[in-house]
Amino acid sequence: MPPLLSIQHLSVGFEQEGQFTLAVKDITFSVSPGEILAIVGESGSGKSVTALSLLQLLPRQARISGQLLFSANGMDPVDLNLLGSKDLNTIRGKAISMIFQEPMTSLNPVIPCGKQVSEVIRQHVRSDAKAARQRTIELFNEVQLPDPAAIYDRYPHQLSGGQKQRVMIAMAMSCRPALLIADEPTTALDVTVQQSILELIRTLQRQNNMAVILITHDLGIVADIADSIAVMYKGELVEKGNAADILLNPQHPYTRALLACRPSGKPKHLRLPVVGDFLNTNETPGTDRSIAADIREKEPGLKEKESVLVVKNLRVSYPAEKNRFGKTIRSFHAVDDVSFVVHKGETLGLVGESGCGKTTLGKAILQLVKTASGEILLHGKDIARINPSLFRKQRRDLQVVFQDPYGSLNPRISIGRSIMEPLLVHGLLGSDKERKDKVSDLLEKVNLSAAHFNRYPHQFSGGQRQRICIARALATDPSFLIFDESVSALDISVQAQVLNLLNDLKKEFGFTSIFISHDLSVVHYFCDRIMVMHRGKIVEEGNADELYHDPREEYTRKLIKAIPGGRLRQSS
Repeated sequence: MPPLLSIQHLSVGFEQEGQFTLAVKDITFSVSPGEILAIVGESGSGKSVTALSLLQLLPRQARISGQLLFSANGMDPVDLNLLGSKDLNTIRGKAISMIFQEPMTSLNPVIPCGKQVSEVIRQHVRSDAKAARQRTIELFNEVQLPDPAAIYDRYPHQLSGGQKQRVMIAMAMSCRPALLIADEPTTALDVTVQQSILELIRTLQRQNNMAVILITHDLGIVADIADSIAVMYKGELVEKGNAADILLNPQHPYTRALLACRPSGKPKHLRLPVVGDFLNTNETPGTDRSIAADIREKEPGLKEKESVLVVKNLRVSYPAEKNRFGKTIRSFHAVDDVSFVVHKGETLGLVGESGCGKTTLGKAILQLVKTASGEILLHGKDIARINPSLFRKQRRDLQVVFQDPYGSLNPRISIGRSIMEPLLVHGLLGSDKERKDKVSDLLEKVNLSAAHFNRYPHQFSGGQRQRICIARALATDPSFLIFDESVSALDISVQAQVLNLLNDLKKEFGFTSIFISHDLSVVHYFCDRIMVMHRGKIVEEGNADELYHDPREEYTRKLIKAIPGGRLRQSS
């Protein structure tokens, strides 16, 4: 059977400020009808540029060479690279569709979701508004959206992340394409939502004998869905072939590195391997013990330690229904009667799906949302009832690292000034020189350079920006830190680097922390104890190893089962 898509010697470069940079370097591969091909690599490897070049969605300064031969429905192969915009529009969205990584930025916020899908249908298929609406509702039903007719009239901000991604899938499937390109379709989604999205893509692929190009950095996802794999590194195709063969017997060091970086199944508190271990040395990587583990072995049990944070019967409520006079007559409890203790030097993992209340709980501890009742005792003081002016002095002892490092940094302020800002706000150190020396020292501690002081956030990668946020959180020498999904959106290899860094910093600074995540494999690797949250309540709590390997609650077992890479775990 001839290939549906044949890419021959594709190279893509960008010309900026008189310099020409190759992002994709002479790659060749093909995709057969009904095949799921996973293109795997870190950010900057060229995988998304490759996909965008197929539909000519790259910026004007891009220079593309090579052949992009596409043949669907028995037609003669056409070179997508040579098509004009009119001819390309007959293919784009109809024969080849694409699901982008971030559905919120891909959907128009001021147009109802259903109308956006109907618009695609009417553009490619001769259909009136009524027929397009009916077809859209059928598609919403196919992608398992609840109450499809109601979703048709809702706006993107009224849907969850998983629901928005299903709308994007419905839009991509509206014209029954021969090829679907899915660019990181599950990044930063909950593991259970991620699993359902992948199962949906696989079901639609089988029903329509559709080819799929899945772009991802996570080989665990690839193991569960892909037929074949193409591994990209710095713009080059370094390995390709049958998925099972590559996963069980990877030939290139970079592929072996991507497999080894995953925290799932790794012994707790051992250093995670990183890409550099495989590409720069001949030694067996990842065998050095983290010093943090030695500390845990020598110190007394966590239960014998003093308590840093004690939460008692905490409740955070929002109005769910009001009467005609604006008085709340029914409330929704986002955090419902939650109690727990965090001991000195402990890292407590907080796990659950989106909407379970874990981020709201973190914000309540930080006093970023108002609590309805309960106590939050930090070093014995109830910060939920403390005077705001007094709490400001205590806030330096309680810091947070958020999920989105770019959104956490002011793009108009240099990263050195951003890290220095908490020192100025709290009046720490005697002069700007001392504060700048402190910032330079923090940059070195998070494996950046003091020479980066005057650079801006856009000049750094996602992993580097997260290191900057960690440095800023440590600037005031806090005793308690909250990490809110701080590694969930990072490449697997970068995630490993950040987790190693946090272990090292915990040993050096001795902070206590809550680590919020939807990924139990990461939480199991990094945390001492785990709490599982569901619908505002703590449904299970215990030692990380015991809870991960022998969960009591069905909900916890569901989260563990949804961790991607089941085939990899079974083979290891």
